[in-house]
Amino acid sequence: MRFETSRDVLDWYERQPRALTPEFLSSIPWDKVKDHPFDEKYVPVLFYMRDVETLTDMYHRELLRTPTGKDPDISKFMERWGVEEITHGEVMNRFLNELGYETDEKWQTEIRDAVTKAYQANAFMITTLTNLIGKKFTATHMTFGAIHEMEAAQGYRRLKTLTDHPVLNPILDAIIREESAHNQFYWSVAKLELSRNKTARRIARFVTERFWAPVGQGSLAKRRTQYLVSTLFSEGEGIETIETKVTQRVRQLPGFEDITKITDTIADMAATSDVPFEAALP
Repeated sequence: MRFETSRDVLDWYERQPRALTPEFLSSIPWDKVKDHPFDEKYVPVLFYMRDVETLTDMYHRELLRTPTGKDPDISKFMERWGVEEITHGEVMNRFLNELGYETDEKWQTEIRDAVTKAYQANAFMITTLTNLIGKKFTATHMTFGAIHEMEAAQGYRRLKTLTDHPVLNPILDAIIREESAHNQFYWSVAKLELSRNKTARRIARFVTERFWAPVGQGSLAKRRTQYLVSTLFSEGEGIETIETKVTQRVRQLPGFEDITKITDTIADMAATSDVPFEAALP
């Protein structure tokens, strides 16, 4: 697909049908969840994914305070993006409940309240800096978004491969389809923004090399990120998946042709993490 403007990308995105429709959600056989084995070591992974998706509205509010969030095409995309991500979190929470990990009606509020003041202060500082830099920072926001969406989709794919749960599988497939559409928007707009301005390319590459971390790290405890990365990517084709499906895709962006940051970070975290099960829970 070739796009000339961010409006072209938005028009494409808005033509993509939702996967987690009301009809799909009503068809999930929740009463069958416990009929199939589910390895307990993946429970912290489910909680992590649920929490990251639930915090999307926080990231959305942060971006709306920047020139990127004020862009009409990006803002329109993020309205639907936010709704879809919240739905992902709600479905993951329901699956956890059906497994026997009960949460009360205030679980979303509890996730948001658990975000540290240090993260909030850092987010405020970054937002202030972004406003000083202006529109040239949009390429960085879109590049980070693309990487995070690709990484999240591969996380869901690995979870599906490793657990192979008959009820969870179609849920993950539907989430992956929506995450893939999100990624296409972020990646396409990032490519347009990076192509237009050398300074934007330099800023995006510098910030990615110095500050990129797996999605969720910062708003959630680093030990939880380490557990997820190690559990999903330390064995089998985990690191190869990150290299071929994420890093090589990022290398197609202007200014990122030789980047190794994503694969290196995930590989190092997967190889060195020894976080116990209890410490990885929220």
